[in-house]
Amino acid sequence: MPTQRFTEQMQAYGRWRTELLEAIERYQAWLEANGMAEPEDELRLFETMQGLRSDRLTIAFVAEFSRGKTELINAIFFSEYDRRLLPSEAGRTTMCPTELFYDSEAGEAYIRLLPLETRLQDTSIAEYKKDPIQWTTVPLELDRPDHMAEAFREIVKTKKVPAREAWELGLLTEEPEGEAAEAPVEVPLWRHALISFPHPMLKEGLVILDTPGLNAMGSEPELTLNMLPNAQGVVFVLAADTGATKSDLEMWHHHVQPLRGSGEKGLMVVLNKVDTLWDELKTGEQIDTTIDDQCGRVGEALGVERNQVFPVSAQKGLLAKIRHDEPLLERSNILTLESLLASDILPQKQQIVRRHVAASVGAMVEASHDMLDSRLNSVNKQLGELRGLSEKNNEVIQHLMRKTREEQVAYYKNVESFQANKKILSEQSKKLLQMLSLNELDRTMSDTRKQMNETWTTVGLKSSMKTLFEQLDERLQETARYTDQLNRLVLTIYRKFHQEHGLAQVKPKPFSMAKYIRALRELEQEAEAYRNSPVTTMTEQSFVIRKFFISLVSHARNLFYEAHKDAEQWSKAVMAPLVRQIKEHKEQMEKRLENLRKISESRETVASRVEELEASAAELETQLNEVREILRALRGPEEESPEQAPAAEAAGS
Repeated sequence: MPTQRFTEQMQAYGRWRTELLEAIERYQAWLEANGMAEPEDELRLFETMQGLRSDRLTIAFVAEFSRGKTELINAIFFSEYDRRLLPSEAGRTTMCPTELFYDSEAGEAYIRLLPLETRLQDTSIAEYKKDPIQWTTVPLELDRPDHMAEAFREIVKTKKVPAREAWELGLLTEEPEGEAAEAPVEVPLWRHALISFPHPMLKEGLVILDTPGLNAMGSEPELTLNMLPNAQGVVFVLAADTGATKSDLEMWHHHVQPLRGSGEKGLMVVLNKVDTLWDELKTGEQIDTTIDDQCGRVGEALGVERNQVFPVSAQKGLLAKIRHDEPLLERSNILTLESLLASDILPQKQQIVRRHVAASVGAMVEASHDMLDSRLNSVNKQLGELRGLSEKNNEVIQHLMRKTREEQVAYYKNVESFQANKKILSEQSKKLLQMLSLNELDRTMSDTRKQMNETWTTVGLKSSMKTLFEQLDERLQETARYTDQLNRLVLTIYRKFHQEHGLAQVKPKPFSMAKYIRALRELEQEAEAYRNSPVTTMTEQSFVIRKFFISLVSHARNLFYEAHKDAEQWSKAVMAPLVRQIKEHKEQMEKRLENLRKISESRETVASRVEELEASAAELETQLNEVREILRALRGPEEESPEQAPAAEAAGS
């Protein structure tokens, strides 16, 4: 049924991810069985598998208050419970950002609520997530629907506090004075909500981010600057009965439209509540024209094409699913939206994961493939020599032994040169890590914060923000230039050995700063929007500084941390393929000499040695086919090169 399309696609994505995990586990077992498991490789495999197991697909729903956003989530994902799972009533419902997912580690259903007072601390929500003790936990009793519904209502609770306290929490832009400071103000009870729920799609890694309205988004920059940009899909919801209001347009231009800059983020515009336009005094054709006109006006206001605005009725869609009313379900257009979610967001997510796995593990498997191929070629070469030597005299054999020993001596001299170059690379890699050092970065950030606290003007404050990101960008640019030098050095070392000893061409994995520079540039744009926001200008200086560092600077610091970690792993692993080749070449030369020595002593050893090598060649063929199968599972059939396709077919035959 079409209604199951998103569910089926999500389940198919889960199966594909499981197959990837199985392929990596097979490769891990193969390395261990053949005594080739290096500590650095094992760490990389472990981290990749952990990343796949914890991989999540996040779809964020963004809207002003009373646009039916939460009802839309109920209609798309939770209709099988035959009731509204999430609170969805008239007026304000989502009072704080809410994440729905399944906590596979805890293996239980719960709601965790972060108290609003944590806004007074210089700690991000991401950091609080690592410390469950800071949250209020409400268990979800799945077999008691009424109790569960009551637990969900906890999310939307509010309280009244004096205006001064609301200002201190960063919920008011101007400091209240006199009697106004004691006037009661209604604020959310909670800052953030986490809901672990054993829904089939959530178990497959789906995460739904339900956001509050414009004011709450503006006052919690971590939501707009970190959470939304990290979502794979963003659904922007408007209401048909109001069209695109001023506050809708502000949210769109300040928080949603900037997300369109990256091609990896799906963005959909949904016009909800079209049932308010179902005028019983009009014909079906007239109603369709009215809805189409409203979609056109919304598209024009947002600056998107008419066909990018999807009209739906979440309330009627949920009702139709609960009552199994097919005509009403079709009229609600919920199924079309589900299909779009499945076809637009999931394939992009799959490509991202595949590229990551190919980059982290694919290069390792390719190196193993090349090593086996080189070993097989060497065995076949030895077989050819042995079959020909049985008819030759001792003088020819002695000549071959002398020649092989000369090659061995030259080889050992080159190995000494390689070790010297490897030492130089190690020293230069230390400099790379120093350039990405968090200690130096923390000093720069601390100096900037001190300058910002000492400045007396908004202009000075904003200038310090801009200067900090310019300094961070220049540091990454300088690191990128140095990285290019390191990559050239590594390539030279590889090429020298390949040319002098006829080894199979194995390309070293270069280290690139491109993704970190790109991420910092995106963060810099977000910082620029934060700097120039009217809310920032009107908000008290200490809150502006705290939000800037919690939401933006902490994210920039994390970029440097990831870059440092990746650079460290690269420096440890980049020479590993060539080291394995050198070790392999050394062993093959020694085996060749041993074969020649035995043959010079007794011609009877030739036949037995030929049998041994033939058995070894057959075993290598089997292993090569196994590694090709693993490569095919990691890459997917669409990524096979023309040279690999015949090999893969042969492996399967």
